[in-house]
Amino acid sequence: MPVNRRRFLSSSAATAAMLGLAGTRAIAQTSDKITVDAIYDLSGGLDIYGKPIVNALHLAAEEINASGGLLGRQLNFTVFDPQSNMQLYPQFAQQAALRDKAAVVLGGITSASREVMRPVFDRFRTLYFYNNQYEGGVCDRNYFATGVTPAQTVAKLVPWAVHNWGKKVYIVAADYNYGQITSEWVKKYTADAGGKVVATEFFPLDVTNFGATISKIQAASPDFIYSVLVGGAHMAFYRQWKATGMTGKIPLASTSFAGGNEHIILSPEECNGFMVCQNYLQELPGPTNADYVKRFHARFGQNYPYITELATAAYQGFHLWAAGVRRAGSVERMKVVEALESGLSIDGPSGKVTIDPQTHHCVLDVHIARVQNHKLELVESFPQQRPADTAAVCDLKKNPADSRQYQIKI
Repeated sequence: MPVNRRRFLSSSAATAAMLGLAGTRAIAQTSDKITVDAIYDLSGGLDIYGKPIVNALHLAAEEINASGGLLGRQLNFTVFDPQSNMQLYPQFAQQAALRDKAAVVLGGITSASREVMRPVFDRFRTLYFYNNQYEGGVCDRNYFATGVTPAQTVAKLVPWAVHNWGKKVYIVAADYNYGQITSEWVKKYTADAGGKVVATEFFPLDVTNFGATISKIQAASPDFIYSVLVGGAHMAFYRQWKATGMTGKIPLASTSFAGGNEHIILSPEECNGFMVCQNYLQELPGPTNADYVKRFHARFGQNYPYITELATAAYQGFHLWAAGVRRAGSVERMKVVEALESGLSIDGPSGKVTIDPQTHHCVLDVHIARVQNHKLELVESFPQQRPADTAAVCDLKKNPADSRQYQIKI
């Protein structure tokens, strides 16, 4: 199996080659170490998300090792690059479970990638952390989700936009389960706020031509656009929107924008004024986040573009797992699961993060922010939001053998 070509090893040479980073410290592989694997896209259309996530995971692994490791053992941390290729996710998941016998695997960006890997980890009893925002509804005792769900972000951003901009909404979204289901939540929260969705359009992840859609939006004349676009190709929408002179004329809200540093890659003229809702902003006040940003920049350079919400969710997920190991006094899967189910919390860069035992999702702070000159300016905060959408269908206390993604009735 041609693994070396596709597998990103946590060595100084490989890290520098894949991430363009100098001075990465290796975490050597030896049998007395605890193996932690990650599966994130470092190439392909999703690398705008994967590269910052992997940087954050390296930082977490190095911090844990520098503090003495876990239970007196160092971590052996390895990253696989699935290249945004759906066939490689389950292949690497099986390697992590069977060959590496990883104590935990962190991975998957899209919901589609998660759902081809999750059954592999269930089958081979390998603990799995999914750290991205997603549409909600996964109920699986072997799985922990540290990213936000629509009940935590869409539920806050849509009413804000309807109140401030108007009632007519036009949705543009990625054409897979995350975009489709999140769009249904946008419709629900728009209706709850007294608004109306005038149209919804879905786009495959490789689409780059949005001219026809922009013409339809102009004709519909909505009060605002809600974007659930995903990936590098979809940034073309924002550039084409600006090229037609529409930026600033019809405002835009999104719970996916900025997750891949789109607000840094695009010019200020292309995205100033967009509104987002996230668990983490690099600009958050407080000493915990200030220290995190300082350490991140010390590790990856003072000119590092921006520490994304998705990167920070992965960082916090890694430290949640480590806290579970410490509480359990073991890396044995079920002992760690039970420790995490005890209501375990950490004080992370985004604030307090607590595992909800019923759903294995997290209770999190969320923030509405305005894109302005490559920054996210804090507008309003909502402390300790529960994953109420998933809690409506998932109760792992009552049904610990559950292992599926529910279609939540909206």
